[in-house]
Amino acid sequence: MGKTESKDLNYYVFKFNDYLKFERLMLPNTVDSYLRDLKKFTDFLKSNHIKNYCEISKEQILNFLQGLYEKQSESSISRILSTLRSFYKFLLIEGVCRKNFWIQINNPLKPRKMPDILKVEEVEKFLDNIPTINKLGKRDRAMFEILYSCGLRVSEIVNLKMQNIDFEEGMIRFKGKGEKERIVPVGEKGIKYLQKYLGESRYEINSNVSSDYVFINRSGRKITRQGFWKILKKYAKRSEINKNIYPHIFRHSFATHMIQRGADLRIVQELLGHSSISTTEIYTNLDKDYIKKVYFKYHPREKTFSK
Repeated sequence: MGKTESKDLNYYVFKFNDYLKFERLMLPNTVDSYLRDLKKFTDFLKSNHIKNYCEISKEQILNFLQGLYEKQSESSISRILSTLRSFYKFLLIEGVCRKNFWIQINNPLKPRKMPDILKVEEVEKFLDNIPTINKLGKRDRAMFEILYSCGLRVSEIVNLKMQNIDFEEGMIRFKGKGEKERIVPVGEKGIKYLQKYLGESRYEINSNVSSDYVFINRSGRKITRQGFWKILKKYAKRSEINKNIYPHIFRHSFATHMIQRGADLRIVQELLGHSSISTTEIYTNLDKDYIKKVYFKYHPREKTFSK
């Protein structure tokens, strides 16, 4: 059973402090953070009248973890668990305990950051604030219509070439990450504004155009990623949408809106060009309010169910 009955835990916390300072040569601030984390555990033992710290039950461990999850962030919990692993490893070295049960406890999974999206009305507001009375406005409206209509990356829209467009079928062929090719349908509005731009404005932007790229700048060259960013920021400011509007937000919005309207996850995966469906699945978690709304509208046991 070790030395837990002959030595108080505080005695080994004190020795652990010396171990970190003089053997591990840790900086004072780092040592202090270890001891602060360890105090959360010793306070738990004290408040629950647990004296034998080498023989803690599974239920007691779960109670301790539950208390952490109620008050601490995932990163803080990971750090506390790391401290406890180090401390019990030290107790093993000292011959105090026979088991380091903290090595069996996994750190909390770091939550995936949910991407930002625009509501359908916000996408429409952004697009409608692009004037189509001049040649550059017609180009920009077409560019952003295609970006949202097809869920493209910036690299895909700026590298789009004339030979990749099939107006008859309403399809566009792209090369995405890793030169992976995919074919994506374009909506009617996207085709409409693209034809308007190509028929009325592209030649006006630069009459000496010899480029195969669809979207060109005043020099007749393809729009760069940096150039795209500048154009986006101009219209983002004009739209007065109180969100951080960046190029990929249209791709995120496209995927989310498709899934919200019942599109099959595999189809969305194909449209986005994701190699793994797990990458696409993140969009199913974006709008919890929408999911609740659908549930309460269609579940047969709910009052709002229309008979």
